[in-house]
Amino acid sequence: MAEGKKLGIFKRLYVGNGAFDIVGKRKRWYAIFGAVLLACILLIVLKGFNLGIDFTGGTRIQMPAQSASGTITTDAVKESFQRAIDKEATSAQTVGTGDSATVQVRSETLSADEIATVKAALNDDLKPEGGIGTISDSAVSASWGGEITTQALIALGVFFLAVAIFLALYFELAMAVAALVAVAHDVVITAGIYSLIGFEVSPATVVGLLTILGFSLYDTVVVFDKVKENTRGILGLTRRTYGEAANLAVNQTLMRSINTSLIALLPVLGLLAIGVGLLGVGTLKDLALVQLVGIAIGALSSIYIATPIAVDIKMRDPKYKAQAARVKARRDNLARKASGEAVTGGSVADTGVVESTDDESLAAELRKEKAMAAAAGAPSRTARSSDARRRPTGKKHR
Repeated sequence: MAEGKKLGIFKRLYVGNGAFDIVGKRKRWYAIFGAVLLACILLIVLKGFNLGIDFTGGTRIQMPAQSASGTITTDAVKESFQRAIDKEATSAQTVGTGDSATVQVRSETLSADEIATVKAALNDDLKPEGGIGTISDSAVSASWGGEITTQALIALGVFFLAVAIFLALYFELAMAVAALVAVAHDVVITAGIYSLIGFEVSPATVVGLLTILGFSLYDTVVVFDKVKENTRGILGLTRRTYGEAANLAVNQTLMRSINTSLIALLPVLGLLAIGVGLLGVGTLKDLALVQLVGIAIGALSSIYIATPIAVDIKMRDPKYKAQAARVKARRDNLARKASGEAVTGGSVADTGVVESTDDESLAAELRKEKAMAAAAGAPSRTARSSDARRRPTGKKHR
């Protein structure tokens, strides 16, 4: 029985017949995602981020990861660093694999004498291949990280403005607002999870954060395009409300959104597993994590956030409220007719709708919806000439 139920769920996912009431239960999704959003905001405010040297400034020392006695570990580098100048290293990581692998240690800004002392200690304690000449250092200014942050914020603002203009022109203002809310939601949650895990924020993190905006918007646009198709001319119909038509659109694109997101997540998982686990490239870890979280959250927000918000905005319009009232009135009349309580003989019920013509009105609306769907999705066909349709009769013309 449980197996049959599971098969039924997968069948409904593929059929997309509106079986999942996502828009109708939007208050539930608002509460769930709102709680997650609030938790992420608190994490960002209270815990903050583990900013890398590119943002805080400092000194970076790099040395080969191989020595005559074997591979040099990051723990050994940190211990030697602290013994040399009685200061802790901010971070240490191994970059690369094999003979080309290096160990990078980062700390607060050091003086020239401290850098020379650290290099000598690392060479004496760990004996890297090539000697002290292979140990290099570089200084990073905090102003450079500030410039990166400023440019990222400018790019984010330009992105939001361009998206708002495009969606308002191609779709409508309600969908533009809903899409921007969903994208902002994705950015905040991704940043909150990044703060929770405590990975170091590097320029790769900023690049990944800007990249996920496109993934989030892509899923939302796919759903909105179907909503636009399903709600074309809906003010003149009484078969379903705007919210129900939007919910049908979400169901019809649900499997596509899931498949697209899963396919997009596969290379990111490969980047996280192979790039970090096997190759040991630490910067890939920053990029992969932010993309992994962003793609997953973007798929969820396009389903549970963007479309419900668009419906709420549209239902503030008196025209759509009146259309929803007409839908309810027609359904009430059909329910009374089915239970034998309707007034027969073509009289007018309490709602003012003529019940004797209700079936005819429904049939007309169904024909109208089919015609709209055919015009929107069916390819145009060129009518064949009458000579081409005429079958040969076998008779000879004189």
